[in-house]
Amino acid sequence: MAIRLLVNVVRFIVTYVVATVLVFLVMRAIPGDPAQVALGVNATPELLESTRREFGTDRPLIVQYFDWVGGLPFGDFGTSYVTRQDISPLVADRVQVSLILVVLAMIVALLIAIPFGTFAAVRHRNPSGILISGLSQVGVALPNFLAGILLVVVFAVGLGWLPANGWTPPAEDPGDFLRRVILPVVALASVQGAILTRYVRSAVLEVMSEDYLRTARAKGLGRMEALVRHGLRNAAIPVLTVTSVQLAALIIGAVVIERVFVIPGLGSMLLDAVGNRDLLTVQSVVMVLVSITLIINLVVDILYTVLDPRIRKKA
Repeated sequence: MAIRLLVNVVRFIVTYVVATVLVFLVMRAIPGDPAQVALGVNATPELLESTRREFGTDRPLIVQYFDWVGGLPFGDFGTSYVTRQDISPLVADRVQVSLILVVLAMIVALLIAIPFGTFAAVRHRNPSGILISGLSQVGVALPNFLAGILLVVVFAVGLGWLPANGWTPPAEDPGDFLRRVILPVVALASVQGAILTRYVRSAVLEVMSEDYLRTARAKGLGRMEALVRHGLRNAAIPVLTVTSVQLAALIIGAVVIERVFVIPGLGSMLLDAVGNRDLLTVQSVVMVLVSITLIINLVVDILYTVLDPRIRKKA
């Protein structure tokens, strides 16, 4: 087991290093001079050269890369080319907002998917199970941003129950935080919940056809009791795989939802930096998103070892 965990950690480190190289090279492949963007078209050659020295873009690429990547483990992302502000505190502030939004949305999605997916599997030949499968298919086809717009139109503009946009930190005003976070969380969770519902249904259906579950029922256990005691743990393994993928998709989906609901998260910061051609900020935010995704995959690999005794035995 320890060897498998070590392999997972080594794979994480290698993937992280490769990701830093790719992100750095992609940003450098974008046409344009950061000094020219920061100073404008009327800047003199002397001022441009001075600004390039200030930004460090006059140095060889390999030196720029190691200068940037050396600060990442310590949370040092450098200074913005446009605003001349330290990027690190801005990222730290925005990542908290995005993580709150994503974690709440995933919790709600799982609270939707696990019971409804299990029920749809157990009742897959009945109208109720077919109805749940049909509704989940509709949810899969609905984009996050469209779900957000529909929720705003109905609950904010039409009924006036909830605010249409904005953000309040939970420590500042918990009541207003809950009112403002409901719509974006539901917009993200509804689509992901529909996707996960279908995977939970498929995983539970597969488990229900296994011999050990039929043996448990032959010993006198009811269908749900046998499923809960012997089946759900095995069904959790493929669902965990899909959940990790959907959690990464949720992080990307949050970029658009933050724009729709005017939430000051990483997504808004990324889009603003792209619009201002602030390449170092874009590079740093993208790397943070990649890092979060890689950490999620590492945690899932570790959970595999914990949940599946076959993997532990093989390890």
